[in-house]
Amino acid sequence: MKNSNIKIPLSVNYHFTRLCNMKCGFCFHTRKTSFLMDIENAKKGLKILKQSGMKKINFAGGEPFTYPKFLEELCKYCKNELKLEKVSIVTNGTLVKEKFIEKNYKYIDMIGVSLDSFDEEINKKIGRGTGKNVIQAFKIAEWCKKYNIKFKLNTVVCKYNYNENMIENIQKLNPDRWKCFQVLMVKGENDSNETLRNASEFIISDEQFKMFCDKHKHLKCFVNESNKIMANSYLILDEYMRFLYKNEKGVEVPSKSILDNDIQDVLKDVNWDEDAFKYRNGDYFLNDEILNHNIVDIEDLAKNFDKQIV
Repeated sequence: MKNSNIKIPLSVNYHFTRLCNMKCGFCFHTRKTSFLMDIENAKKGLKILKQSGMKKINFAGGEPFTYPKFLEELCKYCKNELKLEKVSIVTNGTLVKEKFIEKNYKYIDMIGVSLDSFDEEINKKIGRGTGKNVIQAFKIAEWCKKYNIKFKLNTVVCKYNYNENMIENIQKLNPDRWKCFQVLMVKGENDSNETLRNASEFIISDEQFKMFCDKHKHLKCFVNESNKIMANSYLILDEYMRFLYKNEKGVEVPSKSILDNDIQDVLKDVNWDEDAFKYRNGDYFLNDEILNHNIVDIEDLAKNFDKQIV
């Protein structure tokens, strides 16, 4: 009989660095520290997660390609030693080199690129303004195809792009998965002029997010995530091997480190909503047939989760 008190961290987002070469105005994981854990402790933490049931790891940041050798070693470790089912990376794309992919494609199942607009002027307003974001996304899509890695796009839908029609360009890029997030404010990270980022100028309403979703939802790769479904449905591990979660006041706080504490005791304190995780098909990676087209209806979501998610 299954112990209902045991939490299984099937999928974990490991933000091993907060350093980034971009200045996105709505960033929810800002450059509070420059800390990078030593590789052996990072591996130790990943092994603990694997022993607790983790099947998928997603390396994120900051910008994970800030430390390509560190990233490479962890990808190899997760595939060769831990035998994880899925290893993925989320990047802004600017530091990705084909040489890295050619060398490490055997250890990577998916690469996700953050691209918020196909108009570089909008990207500049957002804080991603290199002028080459779109070109680089197309390059990475080609490299993924060449080396048989699944290609994902992440788009944050905000005040500057919710009216944009991306259909034609998305069809050209042809990602396996296109995840569209409603821009999110996180207390203590991006919610005021006292934090490193202030997302208030980017905020849109549920209705505006729905407008964007309705325009693009016929695309097979399309997946949408509103604020309600994102809240507490992700297991986010920070650079100190602590889970980040919202406390009763809605402020993001860190748990105890999984390196020094029993992981079930740690997860017990973390306000992780497993129901919301399942509702958004967070375990899609266990069945590639449901990789795409996980459309969540905003009104239905509100009905089901308003009482559960703060």
